[in-house]
Amino acid sequence: MSEPEQMPGSQGRPPREPIFLLPNAVTALVGVLVAIHLAATMVLNEAGQTQLYFWFAFQPLRIVLAPQDISVAIPLLWTPFSHAFLHGGWDHLLVNVAWLVIFASPVVRRYGAGPMLAIFLVSAAAGAAAFAATSLYSGAYLIGASGGVAGLTGAAVRFIFQPVLYAQHPETGQRVVLGRRLASLREVFVNPRSRFFTLIWLVLNAAVPLAPLLMGASLGVAWQAHLGGFFAGLLMVGLFERKHS
Repeated sequence: MSEPEQMPGSQGRPPREPIFLLPNAVTALVGVLVAIHLAATMVLNEAGQTQLYFWFAFQPLRIVLAPQDISVAIPLLWTPFSHAFLHGGWDHLLVNVAWLVIFASPVVRRYGAGPMLAIFLVSAAAGAAAFAATSLYSGAYLIGASGGVAGLTGAAVRFIFQPVLYAQHPETGQRVVLGRRLASLREVFVNPRSRFFTLIWLVLNAAVPLAPLLMGASLGVAWQAHLGGFFAGLLMVGLFERKHS
């Protein structure tokens, strides 16, 4: 049997590897976040940006004003989710994108694109709810993907620190990788690595309100959204594990 023909100039060349090893869903979500911020900063003028934040940022004060004018509350139908696609600056965006790449990737590889996006959006809404609980009358806006990213972090914590499970193939005797088991909430805090990561993450975010006392200035970090999103993802991921298994 003759050997397959090679393309001219291809002899001795190793197969090309992709530049980015990210799952397509993560790349697409990052692309959407970047595209929206590019449009907001390079296409819209100052008045346009103000309107963008007015209609798509999450503002808890709308809940208070709703009894007086129900039309004020209409954006509450989408702003608990849409705020996650807006950012206040490139530094804000890049930090969220970096965190998203790290923790969305294992979630996508384990559950798929749909569950990853569901966790991201529901966690963003949970973060908005936590922000509203502490900022109802402040008039502050919430923007940024950090609540949704925190949810993906909470979801990933349930399995990325667990030991890899193996089985023996019944015919060949070869060791087969089964993957990592989803930990219970108790097991998250029993495992030293997941416990350390979770406690450090929680303490750092819970300490943000104390920044003015220690540093004399606010950090401008929506710690409430981080905590709300994290716990949403931590709890929600079990719904997809049953389908996964």
